[in-house]
Parts: sequence; structure tokens; C-alpha cells
Amino acid sequence: MKDIREVKKVMIGQNAVDGAGVRLVRVFGYHDTKDLDPFLMLDAFDSSNAEDYVKGFPWHPHRGIETITYLVEGDIEHQDSLGHKGSILNGECQWMTAGSGIIHQEMPTPSERMLGVQLWLNLPAKYKMNPPQYRALSKSDIPVIEEGGSKVHIISGTYKGAYGSVDGDFVKALYLDVELEPEAEWEAELPIDDTVFVYILEGEAAFGPKNRIVPEKRAILFEQGSHFQANALHNGVRFLLLSAKPLKEPIAWGGPIVMNTQKELELAFQELDEGTFIKDADL
Repeated sequence: MKDIREVKKVMIGQNAVDGAGVRLVRVFGYHDTKDLDPFLMLDAFDSSNAEDYVKGFPWHPHRGIETITYLVEGDIEHQDSLGHKGSILNGECQWMTAGSGIIHQEMPTPSERMLGVQLWLNLPAKYKMNPPQYRALSKSDIPVIEEGGSKVHIISGTYKGAYGSVDGDFVKALYLDVELEPEAEWEAELPIDDTVFVYILEGEAAFGPKNRIVPEKRAILFEQGSHFQANALHNGVRFLLLSAKPLKEPIAWGGPIVMNTQKELELAFQELDEGTFIKDADL
């Protein structure tokens, strides 16, 4: 008999305003780190009103984390202190390892619809001060597998023998964008001890052995188990699935910086004040 993961918790999140005035939903964050380890924060956005997001996220720092922005629809222009400049478009992903320190800006441009998420993934203590890295994943870089009423986009990790463009240099994370047709069933085998959650972009589905029905714009944290199971309802469903092994390390979190100790956190902000936050060796 398969050990199918049970629903542990359903998270609605809270409406928030971040950056220079971007309206979004903070699905989980600072107070959820123990349950979601190694995932720190998930911000979701879905709007057809440009006023909700065009003020964007002007220049700001990060250290000690990876930020992963995935757009189903939309256009976000970006720049960073590594010299990268470009746009994230429909079906594309920006995977940024802040490491020892990076300063960047993300400025959404008016689109018919802005639909996507930004995920913060913690870095293990031994990698927090690694040189920053940047990966731009175009739509063609993200493999898609279609079978049995499902369409699975592999953003990172491995699914059905297909490899995503990213495997996770520091945290091995499986990141899938799963589309299910109405009443389609879908199952995936996952490491039994991984932290697993999904975020439902659109539609609704029944999850786990008890067929817990959850509508769109919710995140679901699952209990341990070797198998994940979802059954789409009559209108189909599209959700993001994330799976990774917990780090089980202490967290000191201040705004855009996440370290392991308060001393490390204070040093980061001191370096920001002194202009030594960006390390020359990183550039």
C-alpha cells in the first residue's frame, strides 16, 4: 500500500504591500519557517490592474538566500549588481543566489495579466557567504512532460527521468508547475522526509488519501510520505509543487537578509551602512 501524503495545513496567506507599493499575497513567511524549512517565504501575485504592481521593487539587497521568481504570465524587468539586465516573461524563471550579497531591482511592466510567484529558498550555513549567482531560465529551458491529462513543467529537479535546467547547487529542490485537465489524477513519488507544499494558481483539486478539496490561491503543506496525490475537479487545476530536504539550522532574519545568527545579521546591515556589503571578489 502506498504511503500517500496527508494534508497537514492549508494556508490562505495575507494581503500585503511590498516594494514601492506592490499589492501581493504573502502566502507564508517569517512565522512559518519551522514548518516550511528550507522554504522561507512565498509571495503570489495575480492582477490585471497595472496599478497593483508597476511601482515595483526598486534597488534592494539580499544575502543568505536564493530568490526564485516564476511567471506564468507577465513581464518583469530586472537589473542587479552583477551586471545582469533583462526581463522575465511568460513561462520564464529567474533563479538568483544572493549568497554573500547582491543588490537588485525588479520592475513589473503593464501586462494583460501578471500571474506568478516569488519563492525564497534558504541557503545552508556553509554556503551563505558563497559568491552570488544568477540564472535566467527561458520558457524553452523548462522541459514539459505531457501524459494522462497532465502537463508538467520541470523548473528544477528531476521528474519522469527528465531534468530541469536547475538542480539546486546548494539545496536540491524539486519545483514543478503542474496542469491537470478536469477530473485528471496525478501522482508523484517524493523523498519521504522532504518538506512538500503546493500552491494552487488556478482551479481546485482533492489532495491526499482523504481527498481534501482545496480551491485556488491556497498553499498546502503535507505530512511526510513517499507519494503525493492530486485529483483535479471539474474545472481542472494548475498548481506549483515544491519538495526539498529541511536544513534544520537556526535562522536570523531581518528584512531581505537571512543568516544563522544575530551577529551575522548585524554585520550584514553594518556593511550595508559602510558600503562594504558587495564583495569585490564576487564580481
